[in-house]
Amino acid sequence: MLTRLIFALKNTELQRLLENTISMVADVQIESFGHKKNPWQKVVQSCGDIIVISDSLIPQPVESGISTLNNLPENPTTVILHDIDSAEKQAQLVAAGADAVLFSGISIKSLSEAIEATLESRRQFFQLERFDHRGQAKPKINDLKTKSEIMQIFMNEVQQVAPSDSLLLITGETGVGKEHLAKVIHAESPRAAGPFIAVNTAALPEQLLESELFGHKQGAFTGATRSRRGAFEQAHGGTIFLDEIGEMPLHLQAKLLRVLQDYEIRPIGAEKSTWVDVRVIAATNRNLEEEVVKGNFRKDLFYRLSVVTLHIPSLRYRREDIPALARRFLMHYKHKIGRDVRQISEPTMKALCRYDWPGNIRELMNVIERSMLLCKTDEISLQDLPGVFHSEDFFSLTHSNGEKTAPSNWKGKTLSQVEQEVTDEVEDLYLRMVLTKSQGRINRAAQLAGLNPRGLYNKMKRLGLNKEDFKKKTG
Repeated sequence: MLTRLIFALKNTELQRLLENTISMVADVQIESFGHKKNPWQKVVQSCGDIIVISDSLIPQPVESGISTLNNLPENPTTVILHDIDSAEKQAQLVAAGADAVLFSGISIKSLSEAIEATLESRRQFFQLERFDHRGQAKPKINDLKTKSEIMQIFMNEVQQVAPSDSLLLITGETGVGKEHLAKVIHAESPRAAGPFIAVNTAALPEQLLESELFGHKQGAFTGATRSRRGAFEQAHGGTIFLDEIGEMPLHLQAKLLRVLQDYEIRPIGAEKSTWVDVRVIAATNRNLEEEVVKGNFRKDLFYRLSVVTLHIPSLRYRREDIPALARRFLMHYKHKIGRDVRQISEPTMKALCRYDWPGNIRELMNVIERSMLLCKTDEISLQDLPGVFHSEDFFSLTHSNGEKTAPSNWKGKTLSQVEQEVTDEVEDLYLRMVLTKSQGRINRAAQLAGLNPRGLYNKMKRLGLNKEDFKKKTG
């Protein structure tokens, strides 16, 4: 991200000389308040990463003033300049909490070098802050290993675009792992050493989203008591991930388009723009082309975002990956929740593989975690799965009293979604039957099903069926 350097020096000529010298350093944004009215208040209301301030501008008692700086949300590095070349004075300021204390009488070169060293230390601090303190592994391309042919084709596309700097649009149903994929792409790109900043554009009220994205200056609107840097500035040198981009209000879509054209942002209330170096990855579970037709999404922004579009396949179209995913989540939660559950029974795994997973990978994770919490042995059994796995057959529309009623898992779905799910389930059951009968022989199974072999193979690929699984079975 850009490092904000704040100067508040009593000696305005010294302040000007330092500004001119440090302005040559890359990725540094400088603001100076020493010559302005109420410089202390402006320093506290800024969102500086490094604050270089004269000790005479710090309110008394100085210990309290330094404590105020150290407790700012940005946890800034404080550099104090004092006019008396005294080791005792320096020791007092360090003891009060200053990160560095410099005598203002040394040469401009020495002062500049000391401040540049502080800038480098601050960059290293940012680098350390980006590690996951929960100890979770850094996302990597191997997280997405797959047995599914459709997913292997998809991952080849990912590996092609990850090293580039192109805009990316990731699409897919809720829960397929769009943010995780964005993190993987970031980790595999030349920007991996930079920050990854994620913003859910649907999670914030419209009036706050602009500030979240672009930042604001102190006093820009009611309640803006301090300046705030936006996500684009925080992502400088790295990647910004804009989740649920289809939910963004139209007037902010126009501002985002301008940023994507020039990569310049203007915080709310700012007089000038700031250039940022970021890669933008957006994601949505909506059909943006349909949203454009409806007038909910700008056509020009859609074309700008969709330079490269990656569509993550839904879990029900790559069922062969479910066992490996379930076991991986089992190992993950084994350590996270402290339950010694080591395996999943065969009937349970079959049930997991037959379920449609409308919530995709996120739902699978939740089911595994819940089942481990309820499990009384070291193996997850069918009884440990949620109620949906114990309900009457998906196609059983008639209760014991003879009255027809729709299954509960149809709620909230469109007719076309239900029809597709029913069709998929019928085809899955039927093809398993004919493949078992033919012992995995494609030509024979196609003959039984009244299909041509190529058509049968395409259906098997979509449903995640492998002929090898049927070769030892008997009809």
